[in-house]
Amino acid sequence: MADQKLCTVVRTGHYQGVQGGTFGVGVSAQSTGAERLCLHRLVMAAGSRGRPHLHEGHESAIFIQSGQVEVWHGDDLGEHVVLHAGDYMHIPAGTPHMPVNTGDEDMVCLVARTDPNEQEGVRLLELPAWLEDRVGPLPVGAG
Repeated sequence: MADQKLCTVVRTGHYQGVQGGTFGVGVSAQSTGAERLCLHRLVMAAGSRGRPHLHEGHESAIFIQSGQVEVWHGDDLGEHVVLHAGDYMHIPAGTPHMPVNTGDEDMVCLVARTDPNEQEGVRLLELPAWLEDRVGPLPVGAG
């Protein structure tokens, strides 16, 4: 059984995502040698937002553990949904999205993605002018 691989445990660590928010170092190519998936815990500070972005060629799944978050998504970020603790969201590959936490408490979620790399597949997008007026001067979250 020379080809057998061993399981990997990741206990701690954080990094700031280029798309905003503080990510807990979870399962990824960088931390465990994962080949087809990435799983992280994301904390988005109250009163902050992420940067508009997409993951080209990779889909994402999100589970909201606590707090709430607004997600603007789709073409020109024209769709809007509010997620609460216990909600799940699927983001198809290549779909633009941007989280916004207008609440009074931090939002904590688990994010799974079919891209095993932590940040390489993140493609930042411009914030549409019409949405800039709507979300106001919220800072991009650093957690």
